[in-house]
Amino acid sequence: MRDKILKFMQEIAEESGWQITSDMKDDTVLLESGLDSFGFAVLVVKLEEVLGYDPFTIMEDPYYPRTFGEFVAVYEKYAP
Repeated sequence: MRDKILKFMQEIAEESGWQITSDMKDDTVLLESGLDSFGFAVLVVKLEEVLGYDPFTIMEDPYYPRTFGEFVAVYEKYAP
């Protein structure tokens, strides 16, 4: 899951002319990754198209991940 998410982050960054951090780690703060809030919205939509689910609409209590590792964990936790 981590590799898929990272791949799509890189694609979105390239398409938008952004530069994401080359050393993405689980503790990388999302706001410091190189994507802005719009970039993450695009990422969530793209992941939903590919994976077939949006964990942020499935979860009962809203949770906004702060780090890349937390973002990946949300997708892993709510995978069908």
